[in-house]
Amino acid sequence: MRFGGGNTGRVEGNARVAIGDYWDFFFGFMGADSDIFRIFALMNYATIIANRLEISQRQVEKTIELLEQGATVPFIARYRKEATGSLNEVQIAAIRDLLLRLKELDKRREAILQSIEEQGKLTPELKTALEQAEGMTELEDLYLPYRPKRRTRATIAIEKGFEPLADSIMSGKWEGDGESDEDLQYARDIIAERISEDAAMRNRVRNIFNRRAMLTSTLARGVQEDDERVGKFENWIDWKEHFDRAPSHRILALFRGEEAGVLTVHVRPGGDKECIDALVGTRRFASEGESVEPAGELWTPNAASLQQMQLAAADSYKRLMLPSIENEYRNRMKEKADREAIRVFAENLRQLLLTAPMGQKRTLAIDPGFRTGCKVVCLDAQGQLLHNATIYPFTSVHEERTAVSKLEAMVEAFQIEAIAIGNGTAGRETEEVVQKCHFRRKVVAVIVNEAGASVYSASDVARREFPDYDVTVRGAVSIGRRLMDPLSELVKIDPKSIGVGQYQHDVDQKMLAKSLSDTVVSCVNSVGVELNTASRELLSYVSGIGPSLADKIVEYRNKNGAFADRQQLRKVKGLGEKAFEQCAGFLRVRESGNPLDRSAVHPERYALVERMAKSVDSDVDTLMKDPELRQRIRLEAFVADDCGLPTLQDIMKELEKPGLDPRAKFEVFEFDKSVSRFEDVKKGMVLPGIVTNITAFGAFVDIGVHLEGLLHVSQMANRRVSDPTEVVHLHQHLMVKVVEVDRRRRRISLSLRDDNGKRKKKK
Repeated sequence: MRFGGGNTGRVEGNARVAIGDYWDFFFGFMGADSDIFRIFALMNYATIIANRLEISQRQVEKTIELLEQGATVPFIARYRKEATGSLNEVQIAAIRDLLLRLKELDKRREAILQSIEEQGKLTPELKTALEQAEGMTELEDLYLPYRPKRRTRATIAIEKGFEPLADSIMSGKWEGDGESDEDLQYARDIIAERISEDAAMRNRVRNIFNRRAMLTSTLARGVQEDDERVGKFENWIDWKEHFDRAPSHRILALFRGEEAGVLTVHVRPGGDKECIDALVGTRRFASEGESVEPAGELWTPNAASLQQMQLAAADSYKRLMLPSIENEYRNRMKEKADREAIRVFAENLRQLLLTAPMGQKRTLAIDPGFRTGCKVVCLDAQGQLLHNATIYPFTSVHEERTAVSKLEAMVEAFQIEAIAIGNGTAGRETEEVVQKCHFRRKVVAVIVNEAGASVYSASDVARREFPDYDVTVRGAVSIGRRLMDPLSELVKIDPKSIGVGQYQHDVDQKMLAKSLSDTVVSCVNSVGVELNTASRELLSYVSGIGPSLADKIVEYRNKNGAFADRQQLRKVKGLGEKAFEQCAGFLRVRESGNPLDRSAVHPERYALVERMAKSVDSDVDTLMKDPELRQRIRLEAFVADDCGLPTLQDIMKELEKPGLDPRAKFEVFEFDKSVSRFEDVKKGMVLPGIVTNITAFGAFVDIGVHLEGLLHVSQMANRRVSDPTEVVHLHQHLMVKVVEVDRRRRRISLSLRDDNGKRKKKK
């Protein structure tokens, strides 16, 4: 439906409602910028969204209303359940994104209508068709004949006066009156362009593409098979499959090969004949200024006209339509592949950000290195840097002993409780050095994924935090903090640099950034943030805050000391009532005198909780500590128009376990001590591993040899697995079997099957 002031509205489904006269009056009287007009438009958007997402219209309308008021997705999902009918974040984000696309579609519709109207070619029929167009492709097809264009073969032919000849041929009544081949070529140029710009003809070709188009890949012209670039793409030479069945990772691999100049990729039907024949069917074309009604009127040309039309159709298809529609299908495939790859990336990122934290432990962190030594830092329980040093355990036996002595001394001096060892170069060797230490206190040593630590160490964030230290110290600090609280540390790094996902540099970067940002926001707000210790970067992802307000909160905290409670946030310059409403429930003040400030209960519900406590002759603090008192509360007695059972049940959960961290409990992981190099790996071994990345075709598992093994989706279970996330999750601890070791290509294949790599037959 067109909502920007059009004459015809469309309600998705079977019904089409003409409201032209009403729109003309309303648009002219109220104006497009009227609040009433905007509300009416949003109501109609809600109809479309509700139908497409199969969500009730009331839920969609309430969600749109909240979004238009500036509410964030996490806030709506957590604190406005009664309004939305308990829609989750995924559903709310889908409503938000579809609303944006509908607005963009109408914006483009307005521009097209204006352009055609300025040309003086906007007929009532065309206007209706444009206003009822449901998607961008349909809209652009209708606009194609009127789009301002550079000089083409057709425009040159028209300038030379051959349009009447083209009209005569298209009428089907041209007898062949002695025109030269050159004259006929000019006429065919005009006809070819008209065919290529006819929406119905383009759809005929699309229908054939939908049924028959194949995705093919061949070695690019001029590239030899012994070219060193070919190795990465050798599996895709002479590849062929139906375009709609190709998985996202294969599509992106093929396009990457094409970008590298190794492959030539096409999306085309098997042959041209069916498409060309479809363009010279029974439907008569309209000549310039003529209307053919009803659509599909039979066209019975004479032999001379038919011959010229067939030649024009072949030219139209090969020269104009095929490149255009193939590009359209390539873009469609690419977008689909991008969305799937980004979905996998976002899910990996979510799992990584929500990795179980060790918690506030005094930590010694080591960034391993052979030649340049291992950088060692000691951190307090809050992650503040206390000490740094460099050890060189791999240069000589003497230096190894010295390194062991230094590590033992630092652990004792700084009362270290945990040791974090980066998993990069020399990681396993450094772990062996740590195992030779004899500590006088209980210390847990953990290998930590250091992907992206070097990016952080060279960033502006790291320079602000540690202006007097070099990148090696900053990198070691990041490794230690990742063990303590992965979420708080990883938000300081561009998600694309964290080392999860696939083809992140090949997908739509704007779409990727938006999806990853949504994921980070969701994770940060689901965990909650301690107001008095959170970094600027962590605060910036809290609902309603952003980078600017985060800076002001930190500035206020540095100047005035720790926040005493949530209400003190109102004193931060620039943090108004709307921002407070959006952020307050996600911020924790552990030392506040109000116990609710340590929970996810929103301040707008504090008075309600006080009434609940009073109903059982108690106060809030006692109510939170006494489960028997909480059991006596009748939730039904506190139901109101804006506060139903979903919110009341959430409140009771928070009173039971205030500020409960949704992340899993931390578990120590250890690699097999007898396997630390690629050369140690043998077929048939069963080894402990940790999942480091998940793709559409499987998962990569670190088994401690500085080279991750591939757990292909076909090796994940004794049954067919369509989605790897059905079986594994990021940072999952596994026992995997080595089923193949490719020494030449340095590849390791792993399996979770218990049948020596053979699928069990169904009984």
